[in-house]
Amino acid sequence: MNRIAQTVPYGYEPPKEQLKGTMIVYDSFQRMSNESLAFMVETAVKLRFAKLVLYPLHEETIRRMTKETVLPYYKRLDRLHDWKRELEAGHEAGGNGNGIGGLTIIVEGLEGKRKKYTPIEAALRHLAESYPSPYFLYVTPETANLFASYSSFEEWIVKLRLLLASKPSQALHPKLEQYRHRWNVAGE
Repeated sequence: MNRIAQTVPYGYEPPKEQLKGTMIVYDSFQRMSNESLAFMVETAVKLRFAKLVLYPLHEETIRRMTKETVLPYYKRLDRLHDWKRELEAGHEAGGNGNGIGGLTIIVEGLEGKRKKYTPIEAALRHLAESYPSPYFLYVTPETANLFASYSSFEEWIVKLRLLLASKPSQALHPKLEQYRHRWNVAGE
């Protein structure tokens, strides 16, 4: 066993970690462009998050939430993995070798394993158990209104903050108005 003695000055405290928390993107990723994905990465780096978790929704979850039709889950997931590989390859080629501002990008596959409707409460519980806090949930204003209409909203809004992808164009849900101090618009 190799033991190396280290000396440190009296009262030395190791430097605190600069990056913290997780930004979770809860979306179908159906209509999201590469520019929107790049904006999310910029937002996560600017806010000094340690992890950016992309959480694509299964078709059944989207059908129950919004009634819209989307591409199959595996196609949207493959697109995200391709985008992530391109981003990392482009950053390694011209970057400094320490990741994208220290940010780790993860494509979460829980809904692909379940292959059925996953309530937002179950998804958030899984994410809270798997990733470091504090949590910021990046959603569209429409998804935020839907989330505010669920009975579990008040339980979760005190555990996380919302980041809206854009300014709301429609009327906000009364609970979203009530918890105005718990959400921001990204980029402002």
